[in-house]
Amino acid sequence: MIEHAPSYYAATANRKDARPPLQGTQTADVCIVGAGFTGMSAAIELLERGLSVIVLEAACVGWGASGRNGGQIVNGYSRDLDVISKRYGQAPGRAIGAMAMEGGDIIRDRVKKYNISCGLVDGGLFVAMNAKQMRGLAHDKRIWAQYGQTAFDLLDKPGLAPHVTTQRYAGGLLDHKGGHLHPLNLVQGEAAAVEQLGGRIFEDSRVTAVNPGDAPIVKTAAGEVRAKHVLVCCNAYIGELLPEIGHKIMPVSTQVLATEPLGNLATRLLPSNVCVEDANYVLDYYRRTADHRIIYGGGIVYGGQDPDSIRAKILPNMLKTFPELRDARIDYAWSGNFALTLTRFPQIGRLSPNVYYSHGCSGHGVTTTHLLGRLVAEAIAGAPTRFDILANLPYYPFPGGKTLRVPLTVLGSWYYRTRDKLGV
Repeated sequence: MIEHAPSYYAATANRKDARPPLQGTQTADVCIVGAGFTGMSAAIELLERGLSVIVLEAACVGWGASGRNGGQIVNGYSRDLDVISKRYGQAPGRAIGAMAMEGGDIIRDRVKKYNISCGLVDGGLFVAMNAKQMRGLAHDKRIWAQYGQTAFDLLDKPGLAPHVTTQRYAGGLLDHKGGHLHPLNLVQGEAAAVEQLGGRIFEDSRVTAVNPGDAPIVKTAAGEVRAKHVLVCCNAYIGELLPEIGHKIMPVSTQVLATEPLGNLATRLLPSNVCVEDANYVLDYYRRTADHRIIYGGGIVYGGQDPDSIRAKILPNMLKTFPELRDARIDYAWSGNFALTLTRFPQIGRLSPNVYYSHGCSGHGVTTTHLLGRLVAEAIAGAPTRFDILANLPYYPFPGGKTLRVPLTVLGSWYYRTRDKLGV
């Protein structure tokens, strides 16, 4: 059995026992490949509609990005709503904007409905490093207001004091509908809801082939599932299972640290207990935990490899933000991959009339995966209108193919990082 990454989340997970692997031939209305947020979200939606569901997971529930991320409810997408409208047109832009808060709403509804213990806390703060980024946050607030979203407060530098104790920032934008939680406990709680509704989850069941057709067959080393519909949602961990879609994303690793319990110091650093992320192109993000640690993440590696030292990658920025942590012990350091697309917008679609895929949330996965799971479930259940809005968008491969996608992306990243440092 593949174990979770050595994270704070794995050490404090509510459930640590394993589910059995798939054996023999099973049948279901829908077979879902991948037991992360997308798969669990779609499974719950489908089961609530009366369809039977089997979920296959190569490792264990939440093993990938869903169980390793920063745990932040960040509304919207990895591209601003006005950029999306300019790129895809006003009609798709309005429809996509209307869904922008739905992922966070789904999470809150599920936590309440299924009594999921995941430490959910409201409030998220975007912080600006300079005057240019402050203008960008003011612009974001205006754009959100155009879509009827008014749960945002623009804060100047003194206005940050009730929320974060540091001198690094020029101001910020407070999203009252943002928030944070224990992501592994969320996805495990959703898996428990799937099973409560009659769904079946098989772990240690890596899919080796998806055979399309009128009755698709999903194969593993020890069994197969015959289904009416299939959803593939492996995100950055799809490997070579379906190259026709896998080559349109790039795995990107991000690194995270968790300090020792800090007691009152954690409260002094983050008094209102909001989560925080900065407005840099390669951003830092952090929050405090229920046991008064600081979880701090940031650095990325294109291609999905781990850096030589996770601590060396993250610790310098953490200490720039909070010099008070210079003597704090680091109890956990881990890394995980998310799926990046060329457009930084998620990709969903059909590989055949009854084989669906969803991936590529590009760093906004906690909320967007929950939305995408719902959209796929709607399509499978016979109401594809919202699914088709996203499925009909153009999706492009990375320039240079699999060989050159990393160096070309690194070059582009260097340009934007330089702009961030110069404040231009």
